Amino acid sequence: MNPKQLVRRVLPTKAITLAEESYRKGRVYALQAKGGFPAKGARVIAVTGTNGKTTTCLYINEMLKSAGYKTALYTTAVTEMAGKTSPNTSHRTVPLTAELVTFFQTAKTKQVDFIVLETTSQALDQHKLLGVPVEVAVMTNLTQDHLDYHGTMEKYASAKARLFSSYMQPKKVVLNQDDDWFEFFKERAVGDVTTYGQDAHSQLQINKIATTNMGSQVTVQFDGQTSTFKTSLIGQFNAYNAAAAVSAGLAVGLTLEQAAAGAGKLQTAPGRMEPVDAGQNFAVLVDYAHTPDALENALKTLQDVTKGNVLLVFGATGDRDKAKRPIMGKVVAKYADKIFLTDDETYTEDPATIRKEVMQGILAGKGVQKTTEVGDRREAIQAAFAAAKKGDAVLLAGLGHQDYRAMGGEKQSWDERQIARELLRHH
Repeated sequence: MNPKQLVRRVLPTKAITLAEESYRKGRVYALQAKGGFPAKGARVIAVTGTNGKTTTCLYINEMLKSAGYKTALYTTAVTEMAGKTSPNTSHRTVPLTAELVTFFQTAKTKQVDFIVLETTSQALDQHKLLGVPVEVAVMTNLTQDHLDYHGTMEKYASAKARLFSSYMQPKKVVLNQDDDWFEFFKERAVGDVTTYGQDAHSQLQINKIATTNMGSQVTVQFDGQTSTFKTSLIGQFNAYNAAAAVSAGLAVGLTLEQAAAGAGKLQTAPGRMEPVDAGQNFAVLVDYAHTPDALENALKTLQDVTKGNVLLVFGATGDRDKAKRPIMGKVVAKYADKIFLTDDETYTEDPATIRKEVMQGILAGKGVQKTTEVGDRREAIQAAFAAAKKGDAVLLAGLGHQDYRAMGGEKQSWDERQIARELLRHH
């Protein structure tokens, strides 16, 4: 028995939790003090939610730059510092505390006007953002994920709510009026609240969303003014992400026209419904969708804009929220025309076991007849391309922007977009 196990056996759970909380808080403050509290005085916009965080951050970043501001950005997919963009190869949404301090130090040195941060429930639960002055806190949506960590949806929501509450003390809060958990977050929010959505009570009301396979046109209304803008990102869910960004822009003083026009300048979000074109006569999109809600949104969008069938290559992640696997299976059985069930990232789990648990949902959703199980992901993608016909769409879901996979405890080099291009060239 190692010392950690011994402590957990001897001490009451509550005492251990309090000790861990004190240690985490103390370590965060110590590292910030060592770095000279570099976040002090910064104008920070923090975005959280289950899905859409990265895209919303990218919309906000583009909007602020369009308005003439210098920005720093940290998301799961990319980072940016005063105009210089780099892929985030760490696979961390929020950097390690010491790295976050360094990020703020660099932002201060570069004299950026705004810092845009993607924020997770785990980071909030572990106090990683303590001491960060949040000017605007933004919520995208809340659906099932990370229950392996939080245990229940209520605990998951409570961790997210820290960003909007007296815990982080944001000056302004942006909430999705159409989200099922809206009232939960509104009750806990401090500061001025701006709401967005299609609900008639939304302050920034989404009046119309017109989506094609080339992008979306969104019409929003705020305080008696109306603005229409185009975005190259497809889907109603991306229109919501853009509306969240526009609301954040209004919260920091931009006009509706400035905010809407600026958000519309975003051309692409890495690994978020990102098209791969090698001259084939069917569409291929790479997306990070790895939750039931994200898969449903992506598939419904493709069904709306695709003339032919929608083919899906996907799997579930190992060592993560197992309860969502059959739910994902049931969702894809309903919305995909053909399914290629394969491996995502297995981490330390048996891949066949993961696929079996997803297949239970596909079976419940009566989708077995249209499902092919191919463990090797490259072969699954190849099989989907071979089955695709003119006018079809193939969605490669789960890995998005990543440049490696965690397989059997080892890192496997993997860029889904590059692999798709290679296979398409030989198609």
